[in-house]
Amino acid sequence: MQVSFYLLSPPQADVAAPQNELSTTPAHFALACQLCADLYRARQRVFVYTASQQQAEAFDELLWQFDAERFVPHNLAGEGPKYGAPVEISWQPPRQNRQVLINLTDTVPAFANRFSQIIEFVPVAEHDKALARARFKQYRQLGLNPDTIKAG
Repeated sequence: MQVSFYLLSPPQADVAAPQNELSTTPAHFALACQLCADLYRARQRVFVYTASQQQAEAFDELLWQFDAERFVPHNLAGEGPKYGAPVEISWQPPRQNRQVLINLTDTVPAFANRFSQIIEFVPVAEHDKALARARFKQYRQLGLNPDTIKAG
């Protein structure tokens, strides 16, 4: 099992930065959308795990607003085709096997061992960083050696 932690950088204070659908979104949600698009194009089936139904619905909406040229077929768990779209979003454990877990919660899910790849995020806020460090330690206790990747 491969675990990757994406380290987010503080936003650049650039007034001339273009505004788009991801501008007002938490940085790790925006990055998660981009990763969903990349993983879909790599023919990976992805499960996006959220902390609540409200968060799942917000992420679902965000993917609908994502760059039309990089459309990602997705659905909330229980909706869509019988075996789900390539990207499934839920606040509940997955019902089907998928290769990749994108974890948007503050804890390591009990079902994490069902995935061959897990993607985690280290947001900029200190409180969120502390939660990410705790997850990192928990993966290590499970005998895994998580990678860290600097997100642009």
